[in-house]
Amino acid sequence: MDETPPPAERREHSPGGRRAFDEHADALRRTRLANERTYLAWWRTGLTALAVSLAAGKVVPTLTPHATRWPYAVVGGGYAVLGMLCIGYGLRRERDIDTALREGRFRGMSDRYTTALTAFGIALGLVTLLLILSSE
Repeated sequence: MDETPPPAERREHSPGGRRAFDEHADALRRTRLANERTYLAWWRTGLTALAVSLAAGKVVPTLTPHATRWPYAVVGGGYAVLGMLCIGYGLRRERDIDTALREGRFRGMSDRYTTALTAFGIALGLVTLLLILSSE
């Protein structure tokens, strides 16, 4: 991938060989780095949900005597889906923002996706809570 900034983003040389500060290029560089960190945060969240899925679906049922295993498998599967959604959306979001930056515009998050992800997370949390309360 070509890392050379477009002409408008290059730092101009001032007399004496020193480079003049280009505020636009510096802001763009910081924004791209922030986009990269956000992408990695989506990955961390996804991997955490995948770890929770393994714990909820496989580890907890072995530690709970006389427990019916299928509810734990369902909850574990829900967390696995949540993890995959986070990782997948992180890539999509990273690419959308990168494209928007190259075009000089802003790209907000999808209200539909964030609402659906939030509803799924709340529903999964409620099912987890019910499973915890019913295990006692």
